[in-house]
Amino acid sequence: MRRKQKTEVRRRKSEVKLAFLVCLVSVLCLPSLLFAEDTSLHGFVQGNYSLNTAGDNPDGKDFKWSEERAQVKVEAAADLFRLFIKSDAFHDNIDKHSILELREGYADYVSEKWDARVGRQVVTWGVGDLLFINDVFPKDYEAFFSGRPMEYLKKGVDGAKVGLYPGFASFEFIAIPYCEPNNYPDSKRFWMFDPMSGITNREAQYPYGDLRETETALRIYRDAAGFDTSLYYNRGFSRQPSMMPDNPAAPTMLTIFYPELSVYGASLQGRALDGVLSFETGYYDSRQDRQGADPMIPNSQTRYLIGYQRQFWEDFTVGIQYYGEYMEDYSAYVQYLPTGFPQEKRLHQLAAVRLTQFLMHQTMRLSFFAFYGLSDGDYMLNPEVKYNLTDSIWIAVGGNIFGGGKPWSQFGQFAKDDNVYCQIRYEF
Repeated sequence: MRRKQKTEVRRRKSEVKLAFLVCLVSVLCLPSLLFAEDTSLHGFVQGNYSLNTAGDNPDGKDFKWSEERAQVKVEAAADLFRLFIKSDAFHDNIDKHSILELREGYADYVSEKWDARVGRQVVTWGVGDLLFINDVFPKDYEAFFSGRPMEYLKKGVDGAKVGLYPGFASFEFIAIPYCEPNNYPDSKRFWMFDPMSGITNREAQYPYGDLRETETALRIYRDAAGFDTSLYYNRGFSRQPSMMPDNPAAPTMLTIFYPELSVYGASLQGRALDGVLSFETGYYDSRQDRQGADPMIPNSQTRYLIGYQRQFWEDFTVGIQYYGEYMEDYSAYVQYLPTGFPQEKRLHQLAAVRLTQFLMHQTMRLSFFAFYGLSDGDYMLNPEVKYNLTDSIWIAVGGNIFGGGKPWSQFGQFAKDDNVYCQIRYEF
């Protein structure tokens, strides 16, 4: 517990330092922004509800998600400076609490040859549609599986971003003082596979500390023969937690930690075959276990995807993707895999399809997205209907359906988590 407390103290110190930096930049920009000609205020109020259809939650409740939410977005710009704040206030009807959340909040400086952004920001890299290779920034998968609006899949990171534009290529450099992990479904609301479910004594270790643990990322991009071409580099930590038992033979406590990880990748996207063709690949370098001898740390991997999108008739678009993960040092993984743990395949393959049809002068959208595990035979289906009642009010109804595979496979583990959801929003 002492280690956990120290970790939380370090995290708070990092947050305070970043908040101070954002405030400092904001104060420096304030004299110009007070006379900003370009100032805007927007937002929305929203209700979002997701009801189980395959049974109760593990805690016996009926809803995966139930909340009312309001968001305010403020943007002000003057000369070379810009401030942006996006903040939510919501009430969770399941856990009976209300929270104020800063979704994004940053200060920009923009010039002809370079720009900079400091604060909480959402970063999107790569060309995949809900398949992320070089987009290693944090995601909220509970939001995705619960039927929340897609914008809530991405989480903001607290850091600094600098863009350089010398002409022959563009460069984007990002520094993140501490790792922000992915948010996975709550075990009280979702049925999920846990190989060590009997061990409830757990503590988390986050990679917070001094500046030597700062996560760094670089993207170099330019047009090449009509294709948007990018190279990527990231040195930080895995967003997905690993578990370390105190005693492998007879564990009584688990430490949740985030292994060191570097990612090297590339992507191409451009028009071809009467549509848009996409390629992306990345090498995941597991720096703490390059030999694959530690079963608690994921082995290094090579990941890749191929995607194609095309409009077949007016307002109807089809997108298909093929995705693969190839595990390095597979023989070592098999050799050291603990007894009772399910064995992963050397090559994990996945297919995805998205169908979108707009109707009624594009006020209605019919969409269908599906994952199918080519390796495990599991699937996730997401049909949705969205209708714009007015220019300011829209409603969406959809579902998340899981099944197939094994009780531990990527989507098969959620076989008892099917849900239908409703989103209704008024925007201003």
